[in-house]
Amino acid sequence: MSDDTAIRPFRIDIPRADLDDLHDRLRRTRFPGELPGVGWDRGVPQSYLKELVDYWATSYDWREHEAKINAFPQFTTTIDGQDIHFLHVRSPEADATPLILTHGWPGSIVEFLDVIGPLTDPRAHGGDPADAFHVVIPSIPGYGFSRPVTDQGWNIRRIAQAWAVLMSRLGYERYGAQGGDWGSGISRDLGVVDAEHVIGVHLNFLLTFPSGAPGELDGLTEAERERLKGLDRFMDDMSGYMKIQSTRPQTLAYGLADSPAGQLAWIVEKFREWTDSEKAPEDAVDRDRMLTNVTLYWLTNTAGSSAQLYYEFAHAWSMPEVSATPTGIAVFPREIAPSVRKLAERADAIVHWTEFDRGGHFAAMEEPDLLVGDVRAFFRGLRESGR
Repeated sequence: MSDDTAIRPFRIDIPRADLDDLHDRLRRTRFPGELPGVGWDRGVPQSYLKELVDYWATSYDWREHEAKINAFPQFTTTIDGQDIHFLHVRSPEADATPLILTHGWPGSIVEFLDVIGPLTDPRAHGGDPADAFHVVIPSIPGYGFSRPVTDQGWNIRRIAQAWAVLMSRLGYERYGAQGGDWGSGISRDLGVVDAEHVIGVHLNFLLTFPSGAPGELDGLTEAERERLKGLDRFMDDMSGYMKIQSTRPQTLAYGLADSPAGQLAWIVEKFREWTDSEKAPEDAVDRDRMLTNVTLYWLTNTAGSSAQLYYEFAHAWSMPEVSATPTGIAVFPREIAPSVRKLAERADAIVHWTEFDRGGHFAAMEEPDLLVGDVRAFFRGLRESGR
């Protein structure tokens, strides 16, 4: 590992032996059986997973999608002792706004492949060139090619501080941040720790928990109260993965690191539950794009290292600091628990709020056009206000 501040070109080139090993493991998958007629209620149905495992082993072409990622400039650099992998795609518009995009779990840089073109070159995608961005898309430490994690303590705050160093190292004095899932927390924290340089933060995920203060819920609409019930549903029925990864990530890692079918099921379940889908994840996201995301976890052996962020968060959690950085929120209806504006405004300087009628947790994959349009509108508003 390099200890210097150099920015090193990077290209994905997975050895053929690793792909052969993946295919061999998939062909030898031992399935556990299941109760009849339960569908998705108890997890991923075996009939669905069997078909997807077969497709992954016989039809999915990693090289095709590896080439799509490699079409974008990639680099690594060392920050705080950790090698950080990132895409850096400069706009053809010289005065474009720098923007750092951060993924979450179980996502990766793959989430953003469909938004890079429209964000960096709106002129070529029917947009206004004034809305152009230079985009930086890092892999969170422990995820993808930002691995292995070198030590303990890589929580949201430390990652945000690393992102501030990254943007400075790239020569960006004023820039924006965008993210969902963990990327939301990291982007929001970036607006706190580097407020002097962050012009605005756009989020497509923000949990808004009631604090229990008297009168806090007065004036909420019935729809907003229903959103708060979504938090209860999530904690009661959908948060088992979070509890395991927050407490025993290492034990979980042995199973996921040894079984690609297990890794697939662990991730695909979330694409079913958190997206605007009715019967299967492919209702909301492209099958090959979803498998590229899963394959990246498998080939980089990051099931365990990515889960460490849950442990770090759980053991360093505190109430979020108030942020004075202008913040924009995009609310998608099939989010885990859509945000409530009144509660969001307790700690964030909300200047932009959009509610959509479709889409879910993986907005950049599900509804890239809606997300791009909202990011453009938010930062356009900041420009017009002189920010």
